[in-house]
Amino acid sequence: MLKAYKYRMYPTKEQEDLFFKHFGACRFIYNWALEQKIKTYEQDGKSISRFDLNKGITMLKRDGEHEWLKDVNSQSLQGATLNLDNAFTKFFREKKGFPKFKSRKNPVQAYNVPQNYKVDSENNNIYLPKIGNVKTILHRPLGDGDLRTATVSRTSTGRYYISILVDDGVKIPEKAEFSVDDTIGVDVGIKDFAITSNGDKIDNPRHLKNSMKRLKVLSKRLSRKKKGSSNRNKARQQVAKLHEKIANQRHDFQHKVSSKLVSENQAIAVETLNVSGMLKNHCLAQHIADASWPSFITQLEYKAEWYGKTILRIGRFEPSTKICNVCGYYNGSITLADREWQCPDCNTNHDRDINAAINIKKFALQEQNLIGI
Repeated sequence: MLKAYKYRMYPTKEQEDLFFKHFGACRFIYNWALEQKIKTYEQDGKSISRFDLNKGITMLKRDGEHEWLKDVNSQSLQGATLNLDNAFTKFFREKKGFPKFKSRKNPVQAYNVPQNYKVDSENNNIYLPKIGNVKTILHRPLGDGDLRTATVSRTSTGRYYISILVDDGVKIPEKAEFSVDDTIGVDVGIKDFAITSNGDKIDNPRHLKNSMKRLKVLSKRLSRKKKGSSNRNKARQQVAKLHEKIANQRHDFQHKVSSKLVSENQAIAVETLNVSGMLKNHCLAQHIADASWPSFITQLEYKAEWYGKTILRIGRFEPSTKICNVCGYYNGSITLADREWQCPDCNTNHDRDINAAINIKKFALQEQNLIGI
């Protein structure tokens, strides 16, 4: 089973310069390889392979114009062509997202180190080819197993991280059997972040909204600075730090909620949401983006896979909110403003979100032929 371990790095000034050289070289090779692929397809109607591109990297190093590529780890350069190959594979499978050229203006930069790096847990150092020993805070032990690709990244705030992929040799556990009693339905929302079929409501912390006042002040200061000045760069760093803090708060909260749900249930039923379509509603777009439902569902999926749990999904067009979970009456007159409603048939009082969570569970189990309507 593959697991990634992420650590904070503290490079020296000289090592930062070497990191920038690696970022730039891998970005250059990626863009060069993408250009070669496009030209080859336009001229010959065929796609050039990754192995031919790697041979082309060797030829680039030999000409006088690109000798600086010799100062960069050669395996990292080949990793750039591998990333491009994976991007094209994803494009042809999902039919969207044609690979784009990378920009040096992107505040987040990264490159891969496939092998030949060493982790020194005793001295809190990680050796990287062409870089040397870099001080790294190993705040948790690295899992036992084979070390795979390491990814060095730099955030927009100037912090450096390394993510190490480890194959611990443990097989993914088989899915455990589940029943109605150990299955839970989860409905995500804005007023409450998550509502379960058990009647529990998890408050939405609204990290972005709570920091919006400070964010507006910093953004206003940034807009007043002269472009290209050091003061503008300092102001940009302050805005980036606040955005990074908000993202860290959001991820920490979602990790705690997803771990709790996975550990307490054998199966979790969720609804498939068209988030990109919902973001077109400008009245709710900011709140929907702040909730970040897709990342929460992703955490549920991979954690469920780790522990042999099951994620059940229902279609996006299932009327989970408008159906009475007791008698099945369809109430088509419910609007977004209606938080509670009474069923005309059975006179049951419903909380809008709890009723939706119960129906999500019922619909998901019905797909598995475990219960009826």
